[in-house]
Amino acid sequence: MTSSHTDCHFCLQPLRGRKYALRDENAYCVPCYDSLYANPCEECKQPIECSSKDLAYKGRHWHEGCFRCAKCRRSLVEKPFAAKDEVLLCTECYSDEYSSKCFHCQKTIMPGSRKMEFKGSSWHESCFVCQHCQQPLGTKPLITKDNENYCVPCFEKQFAHHCYACKKVITSGGVAYHDQPWHQECFVCAGCKTQLSRQRFISKDEYPYCVDCFSKFHAKKCAACKKPIAALGGTKYISLEERQWHGECFSCTKCSVSLVGQEFLTRQDDILCHNCGSA
Repeated sequence: MTSSHTDCHFCLQPLRGRKYALRDENAYCVPCYDSLYANPCEECKQPIECSSKDLAYKGRHWHEGCFRCAKCRRSLVEKPFAAKDEVLLCTECYSDEYSSKCFHCQKTIMPGSRKMEFKGSSWHESCFVCQHCQQPLGTKPLITKDNENYCVPCFEKQFAHHCYACKKVITSGGVAYHDQPWHQECFVCAGCKTQLSRQRFISKDEYPYCVDCFSKFHAKKCAACKKPIAALGGTKYISLEERQWHGECFSCTKCSVSLVGQEFLTRQDDILCHNCGSA
């Protein structure tokens, strides 16, 4: 602007007929204003004179012609841009350099667009879908199998095992018995209903029994002491026709000598050692 009645506040030279600039209500000739107040340009380091347009960003200043992308050198004036380590980049260059790549399509996830994070990888929202039904997963519960993501209903329909007892889905753990899956809490003794997943059991007619119940309901009875013969491996017993004995109970009916590994004779329901049988 020009004035015909004031002097420069700094050099005191008349401003009549000259351009000048105002600062804090004081008038300065252009040379004094530029030397006192012009901001240095971040790009070219030259002062941004009052006759030039001063573009500012976070306390830094640029000439209009110097306000460019640091990589492709395109002008950023009135265009969206991003800053990385104080370097200005257009959105395309910033995306190429720093933006995440979608795990599914491997394309750049542009700044400002919504992205999903899962197991350390980034996804476009539109790419983060159930592998089976193709519906967006968003923040819904999901299950991963062979690096593919599934919503819970689709996973259960496609892959989940159903408990042989209650027919419901087994979501974790489980017990395999006779090639059938069971919930741990459903795998119980057919007699007393005690859970069997952490104890030994015996199978009978496709049903599992705890040792006590099996002995009570199904174990063979010793012909001598009438007590059950435990069915666990390692228990020694002797079988003769329709009768069984504990090893320690298999003895001569008359003299009680052990007959295990010895010759013996039978007389009706008695078993006798060779001496007693010959007497």
